[in-house]
Amino acid sequence: MTLIKCTKLTKQYSRGSDRITPLKNLDLEIERGKFIALMGPSGSGKTTLLNLLAGIDRPSKGELIIDGSPIHTLSRNSLAQWRAQHIGYIFQLYNLIPVLTAYENIELPLLLHNISRKERHKRVSNALDIVGISDRYKHYPRQLSGGQEQRVAIARAIVVEPTILLADEPTGDLDRETGTAIMNILRKLQEEQGQTIVMVTHDPHTTKWADILLHLEKGQLTEQVAT
Repeated sequence: MTLIKCTKLTKQYSRGSDRITPLKNLDLEIERGKFIALMGPSGSGKTTLLNLLAGIDRPSKGELIIDGSPIHTLSRNSLAQWRAQHIGYIFQLYNLIPVLTAYENIELPLLLHNISRKERHKRVSNALDIVGISDRYKHYPRQLSGGQEQRVAIARAIVVEPTILLADEPTGDLDRETGTAIMNILRKLQEEQGQTIVMVTHDPHTTKWADILLHLEKGQLTEQVAT
């Protein structure tokens, strides 16, 4: 079943007198529950596509349908509400708030939702358990290793039970052993939770966890390979 459908998706912006087109007439369909790896050289449009899927940015042209919702037509406020309900985002550099504990960082997105404190505690505890750091919930980011910080970032992304989990270089700042552990967590989320994952990566080693490898070149899809 198709979850994400891009039709002639284009993103343009101006830089001085220049017109930049990081994404051009992209056609793409992603099925629910699939793990997609996205590769390509710098400037190929990978992060642009990720930001469009996240509702962080808006397309200049074309259509973007996610789970039946025409994302390209939503107002700024509607897009923000949709993003809070449907998107989990994992950043390469974690983006944790240093004055909050691991528990509080994970709980933060839930404060945007109308749910009880008891339900928030249940979801945070479950997310901590999934990523294997229940014993670090009182620790601040400065008290955690890089791998532990990324686990907190993953827990924060999945605590809202998102429709799509987006990951931008999730192992880029980690050593190989820690990166492998992070990739195993992502694959577990797909296999056991049915999570749909779209991951941008420069590391060919990480693509073996994905179902499909996409290659972008100059804003266009050049190759799609089953891994």
